[in-house]
Parts: sequence; structure tokens; C-alpha cells
Amino acid sequence: MPHKIGFVVVSSSGHEDGFSARELMIHAPTVSGWRSPRFCQFPQEIVLQMVERCRIRKLQLLAHQYMISSKIEFYISESLPEYFAPYQAERFRRLGYVSLCDNEKTGCKARELKSVYVDAVGQFLKLIFHQNHVNKYNIYNQVALVAINIIGDPADFSDESNTASREKLIDHYLGHNSEDPALEGTYARKSDYISPLDDLAFDMYQDPEVAQIIRKLDERKREAVQKERYDYAKKLKQAIADLQKVGERLGRYEVEKRCAVEKEDYDLAKEKKQQMEQYRAEVYEQLELHSLLDAELHSAVDPLLPATDPHPKINAESLPYDERPLPAIRKHYGEAVVEPEMSNADISDARRGGMLGEPEPLTEKALREASSAIDVLGETLVAEAYCKTWSYREDALLALSKKLMEMPVGTPKEDLKNTLRASVFLVRRAIKDIVTSVFQASLKLLKMIITQYIPKHKLSKLETAHCVERTIPVLLTRTGDSSARLRVTAANFIQEMALFKEVKSLQIIPSYLVQPLKANSSVHLAMSQMGLLARLLKDLGTGSSGFTIDNVMKFSVSALEHRVYEVRETAVRIILDMYRQHQASILEYLPPDDSNTRRNILYKTIFEGFAKIDGRATDAEMRARRKAATEEAEKQKKEEIKALQGQLAALKEIQAEVQEKESDAVKPKNQDIQGGKAAPAEALGIPDEHYLDNLCIFCGERSESFTEEGLDLHYWKHCLMLTRCDHCKQVVEISSLTEHLLTECDKKDGFGKCYRCSEAVFKEELPRHIKHKDCNPAKPEKLANRCPLCHENFSPGEEAWKAHLMGPAGCTMNLRKTHILQKAPALQPGKSSAVAASGPLGSKAGSKIPTPKGGLSKSSSRTYAKR
Repeated sequence: MPHKIGFVVVSSSGHEDGFSARELMIHAPTVSGWRSPRFCQFPQEIVLQMVERCRIRKLQLLAHQYMISSKIEFYISESLPEYFAPYQAERFRRLGYVSLCDNEKTGCKARELKSVYVDAVGQFLKLIFHQNHVNKYNIYNQVALVAINIIGDPADFSDESNTASREKLIDHYLGHNSEDPALEGTYARKSDYISPLDDLAFDMYQDPEVAQIIRKLDERKREAVQKERYDYAKKLKQAIADLQKVGERLGRYEVEKRCAVEKEDYDLAKEKKQQMEQYRAEVYEQLELHSLLDAELHSAVDPLLPATDPHPKINAESLPYDERPLPAIRKHYGEAVVEPEMSNADISDARRGGMLGEPEPLTEKALREASSAIDVLGETLVAEAYCKTWSYREDALLALSKKLMEMPVGTPKEDLKNTLRASVFLVRRAIKDIVTSVFQASLKLLKMIITQYIPKHKLSKLETAHCVERTIPVLLTRTGDSSARLRVTAANFIQEMALFKEVKSLQIIPSYLVQPLKANSSVHLAMSQMGLLARLLKDLGTGSSGFTIDNVMKFSVSALEHRVYEVRETAVRIILDMYRQHQASILEYLPPDDSNTRRNILYKTIFEGFAKIDGRATDAEMRARRKAATEEAEKQKKEEIKALQGQLAALKEIQAEVQEKESDAVKPKNQDIQGGKAAPAEALGIPDEHYLDNLCIFCGERSESFTEEGLDLHYWKHCLMLTRCDHCKQVVEISSLTEHLLTECDKKDGFGKCYRCSEAVFKEELPRHIKHKDCNPAKPEKLANRCPLCHENFSPGEEAWKAHLMGPAGCTMNLRKTHILQKAPALQPGKSSAVAASGPLGSKAGSKIPTPKGGLSKSSSRTYAKR
């Protein structure tokens, strides 16, 4: 079932003083939220990290009344380990955007609550705020966000799908119809049901203490339904509905009280405070009368009930309508019971009992426990700090903060130290408070003591150490709290405190973070400790910080055995980060890198991470490279076969044309032979109609191996009259190579023609080539042929090309001829002459082949495709 997801603010573009983006982590009636800097550049950006990888179902935004962005974009990113991919903005995937109203219709007095339904999986959420709407109130062109709420499911749906399948199977055998209209609207059958208690409006308009009670009662209601205690569940349902109205009223009072304090109207603030306490006490009393609270909740609200009488009699009609006791609860006892008015004496007794204006007296146990603090700070302030009413506890911390700030310079050191230790005693107690506002007030007071009070009065490092050592264990305990918001707040403060210049030099906090994880510690506590260690290692390093290679590595290696996956994953990340800084010294704390060790997936990940850091290929990368090389070889082979098949088809067409014309010319020639002299075809015993079979039409060689595939291979690699272009890999006639480079080659734009030697030269080298005049000048085409291989002029005509390229005294740069001579230095007597006599280029018949002068051309399909 989707539920509220806690988050922490990772980064923001900036903020106005007092309106940090971290304020978005708090949901309460008095929060002020985030504001961009004045006259900022747009767009502005905020990045949130959710406490778990989840599937986001719904986003809720509470916009400011006049600092309104025209558009907000949403991006999401998966939670990837840093050692696989560094943090990059490109990894965020855009979800979409929402437009916000300019609020002109309301006169910029109301705040817009925007709900956005999405379906995306990830752990990082980025918000992009665009240009603000212009209005007369927003004089600094700012944008703001009062609150954001994230609702979603855990990202792993395997268990959920299995559970759903099991439920369907059970329903099938029990005869239940999952489409039963009677079940429509019940949240028990809807996996996408969202509780109203997870809605942003609930926390933003509810008193925090009442909101906590409502959630507890809602849990009891679900338990009662499971135990089929339906009457009790009905009472709880009605109590929850009524308490929501009560919480909204108290939240409104709290806002009015804060406004009065800001205006320094302290009489009104005091009046609102008394009004809140009276109303709260009455409501809690009614809940107690009807046994709606269990022992846990009872201990939290019992001190608020009138000390003089456990069942006070209050005339409901004498109270304002909105402050009267809950009507549903009164109805339970019947309207016939009339409650008499309270007398003045009763009211005064109630005041003395702590219901209206003062906290209840300290118990004997509290007096003994806080005796030293009472001697320094006074009983009144300590009594407020011990009061079970959360607003008293918060006010006590605020008053103590003011008292410390006003202490004059020059106060005796002993008095300053006593005041500090008494204050730390109350701070330590407040850190354990379950109410968020009290907990946050304790953190602000502690920060002020360390960063302002101690430096102002020039107290020694011993006092700073006392503050840290007394509070850090409790703060670490709060990082394992069941409330995600409190966990995140506590962890962020510990990180912030560790970076205080007054605390950093003491090296106290790192020593706590490398303490071995306890086997029975909570999951949240272990995850928070690992997360803090990873973050502070980046901030502090291992040099004079309290962190050493030894204590960090011993802690991390032991954490690899922890039962929680997230803890093990963070330990891997820490080990890899340490390796980046210290390389070989880290290997001493790990087992050897062998096949046995790599059977453990964590160690395999670690050693592959080491390889990646060192720039070496990992096993996965090696496999990928081998696979890619194999695929490339197969692809190249297929392309080669395809190219050869195309060439073969082109050659067949040429051979068919030549055969048709040659057959007509050979027959008359044979008839005209005198003196018994035979024609070449007849001398070789070849029928006229098969004269061109097994024959290379370029070099004149004939061989039984010259089948379709054999000829193709011969043209590609062995024919002495052909060559392969080094730039486009096409096979062309050597006699037409220069023309090919200038007019047909894929790289033809890079060549120019030398007017002296008439050859193709790279354009970049052409000016130097012409300037030096070191090329052999070409003769006119009618007087001589020009070889592009050896750059020599020789006698004109087609027959001269064959003699030059194939003869032993011809071209010395024809690599194909050189290769053949090296491979077979002695030819069989008469073979070369016989071949030459029978070839189409070495005979009269051969001169009739309809080839364009200069060699093969694209039009005749005699230039071959790339290999």
C-alpha cells in the first residue's frame, strides 16, 4: 500500500537566509519552507534523496501565496552505487512538469496545494523551478515552496506480487469473487489505497502532538478490526474524525501564537498558549474517560489531565463552540447527564494543577535527577523542561537559549561552566523527545552552545568535548528511530556537528562511528551509522580526523557480514573509496584475489571495482570485448561474402557479353586458318561456346579452380592486372587507378592531379610536390602509358600494360607479382606463354572486349565493393 516516504535534501541552487531547502523535510503548521535567493538566476534546482528506493505514486506540492514558480519540472534517478557510475545530472530521467496558478483571483492570499500522480521508480528526485509569476508582493522575483510530500511503495514488488497471487488463490478456493461490488471502496482490497493520514494537508494543518495520537489510534483501529472488535473500532473511528478537527484548531492557535511572538505582542501569545493548553487537556480527558488510549499513549497525555480531579465537571455550554468537548464522546454517555459549571475555586485549583498556565510540579524522582540543573537554572525552567506538554518543553529550550545568549562577557568561568553543564543536561533529555519540534529545538540549542556560547566566553576544549560526549550517543540512537524524518534530521545534525571547527579538531565523532555494529542493533541504526561514516569520510578524510585506515577498514570488512543488504552495499562503497586514496595498503585487510574469494559476490564486486579504479579491464568488460570482437568478425565476414557475391554477379554479366561476341568471331577465324595451324581455343581443346569458362578476362590465366567462387577470390587477391585501393578498399584495374582516385574513390575530395606527372596526389602534399619538381614527367597518352605504381612511362597500348604488370622485367612495385615470384620462383616452361597467348588481353580476340579505356568503371559494374 502506498505510504509517505521520508526524504533528505541533497542539494539546492541556493536559498534566502532562514529559508533553507532543509526546511522542506519538516511538515507542521508553522513551517516556512524554502525560498530562492533574491533576484536569483532561473531555473532554480532542488535534489531530494528518498530514504529508500521506491516507486513514486503521488507528489504533493504546497506553493507559496505569492512567490510562485510558473512551472516546476520533475526528474527522477535510480540509486546506483557510486563505484559503478559517478553522480551525473544526465542520469536523471524527466517525468514531466506542472504549471502553478498566478493566484491573482485570490489576491495572492491563498496557497495552492498541487497533487501530481506519477508512476516512476528511483531514489533521487530533482525539482526544477522556472521563472516566477510577477505580482506586486514579490518585489525580489523569488520562488518558494512551503512543503513537498512524496507517497509511494517500496521498489521491490516481488513479495507484493507473490502475496497478491496467494490471496487470489485463497479467494478462488473459498469461493470469493474479487469483483464483488460489496467490497468496492474498501481499502483492504485496493493495493493503491492512500491513507488520509499520509496526505500533506494532514501534517500541514494538524498540531504535531495530536497528529501523533491520531496515527496511534489509527493503528489501534486496524488491530481492532483484525481482532473483530468492531464496537471499539467504531469508537476509534469517530474519535479520529473528531481529533482531526481538534488538531486543526490547535494548529491554528499555534500559528496565531507564533505571529503574536513575531509582533512582540506577548500578552496575546500568552493568551493563545493558555487557550491551547486548556483545550488540549479537555480533549485528552475525554479520550481517557472512554478508554480509547492504551498504556503507551496514556503515559504521554496523563499529566495533562486535571491534577485535582480525574473526572472534572465542565459546562460545555459555557465554552466557545469550537472548544467544546467532542460531541460524539458526550453522546456516548447520554444527554441526560448534565455537567454543572466550574466554580472560581475549581478554576484556580486547575490553574495551580498546571492545566491553564503553569507546568505541573516536579516529582520526587525528577527533583533528585535534576537537582544540579535546578540549582543553576531554577526550578521553574527545569519544571517546564520536564513537563509532559510539548509546548512547555519547547518554550523551556527557547528560554534557556535566550538566557545563554544574554550572559555577559566577564561572567566568572565557574558560573559559565556550571550553566553550560546544566544546559547540556536538559539538551540531552530533549534530544530523546518524541515530538519533532522539541527535538529540533534541542539541536538548535546544542549548536548555539558549541558555536557561540563557548567561543564567546573563551571556554576550553574540555567544555566542547563535554557537550559532544554527552550528546553524541543519544543522537546516534535517534538515527535508528522508527520515524524516517527524525532519523534523517539526527544524521544530518551529526554530520554538521562533526564539521564544526570547534568539534573537528577533537576527533570524537569519528571514533563513535567506527565502533563495531551490534548484532542486535536495529536495521535503521546500522544503516544510519554506515551512511554517516561514508559521508564523513569524504568530508574529513583519514588524516588527523579520527578516521584511520586501520579502524575504517576493520569496521567496513566486518560490516560485509551484516544481515542487511544496504549495510553491506555501503561497506563495499567505503572500501572502494578507501582504495582510491590508499591503493595497495587496503589489500592487507582483504583476502587474496583468487577464484575462491570471488565466489563471494561482495568480494567479486570489490575486486572488480579495484580493477576499474586502476584502469584495468574487469572480467565483465573482457567478456564484453571478446563478444564484441567475435560479432565484429562475423559481421565483417558476412559483408565480405556479400561483396564477393556482388562482384561475381558483375563478372558473370561481363563474361556473358564477351562470350556472345567472341563466339561469333572465333568461328570464321577457325575456318580461315591455312596450313593446319589451329586457333588458341582449338589448340587447347576448348569448345568455342565454353571459351571463356575458367578464364580471367584481365590477366588471361585459365584454371580449373576458376569456378564462380574461385574467380572471385582470384580477382580479390591474386590477379596481377588488378589492385585494391588503399583508401576505399575497392578492387580496380591498375591502369585506371589514377582516374579512380580522382573521380570515383570515397576519398576523391582529398586528391588533386599533378600537371607534370598526371598522377593523383594528396591535396595537402600537392603544393610541395609541385614545388620540388622531383616527380617523373608523364608523356602524352598516345606516346606512352603511365604506371601509378612505379611512376614509369612505357610503350602505349593495352598489350603493353599486360607485359609491364605481369612480365619479369616490368613493374617492380606490383606487390601481387612480387608475392608470386617469391612463392614460386621457377615457372613451368611454356605455361606463361600459353596463358598469354590464350588471354583476352593478349590476343586479337581479347582486344575486342568492350571495356572503357583506362580500366573498369562503375557503369560496367567492374569496380568492386568494399571488403
